Amino acid sequence: MSLTIRYPEIIEIARRDGKVTVEGLAEHFGVTLQTIRRDLADLAEAGRLERVHGGAVLPSGVVNIGYEDRRSTNAKAKKAIAAACAAEIPDDCSVFLNIGTSTEAVAEKMLAHRNILAVTNNINVASTLAKNPDCQIVLAGGTLRRSDGGLVGDLTTRTIRHFKFDIAVIGCSALDDEGDILDFDMQEVGVTRAIIDQARRIFLVADHSKFLRKAPVRVATLTDLDAFFTDRALPAAFVHRCADHAVQIHIASEASAT
Repeated sequence: MSLTIRYPEIIEIARRDGKVTVEGLAEHFGVTLQTIRRDLADLAEAGRLERVHGGAVLPSGVVNIGYEDRRSTNAKAKKAIAAACAAEIPDDCSVFLNIGTSTEAVAEKMLAHRNILAVTNNINVASTLAKNPDCQIVLAGGTLRRSDGGLVGDLTTRTIRHFKFDIAVIGCSALDDEGDILDFDMQEVGVTRAIIDQARRIFLVADHSKFLRKAPVRVATLTDLDAFFTDRALPAAFVHRCADHAVQIHIASEASAT
């Protein structure tokens, strides 16, 4: 197998798992560790990956990866996380779901919920929840971001402030051990802050790959959360901070994803 044939599959594995390791790739392709190190060096030089100890991750930067790529990244994990989150959302309540593929997955798991008022700035979430006849949907106005179907801007923020939600389900682009919730788009900062201000409880849905990524904009912090839904054991520092601030941790098993 030539090097050029390996490259797309290495990138795909990195998108799926959040990280690739030298040993794992060498075993997967049946080549030497040295060969994989050269592959990763080439991909890093081309800006496709970022080298870390023992392997590589998707590159940090100021621009997020494409929305369709995000949809396919850790898809099974997102379904499991969504199922765990939806199980904590009762019938007869008001919910806000914001922009992101993880919140879309939560919407898919809410199609059997009864008597729900759902507010969203995510056209994809609204389309999904429209399949539930017992869900009233309010789509927050704003400027359409064609890349992901999100609505952002001052009009979105003003719409959100007309409500008081029982639960807000939010996603993010990256997380760090200190508990900062990070994103790429500065327009989302005001929207996310409004969501947090107007919700009685905040649920964050984020798979393990978010700890392997970096993003430049701080939109919220761990202290804003009531519950965090993810798919793998968390870094010790993050667990301690969750305990300090009474944030519930729910770790969903991919085996439960359907």
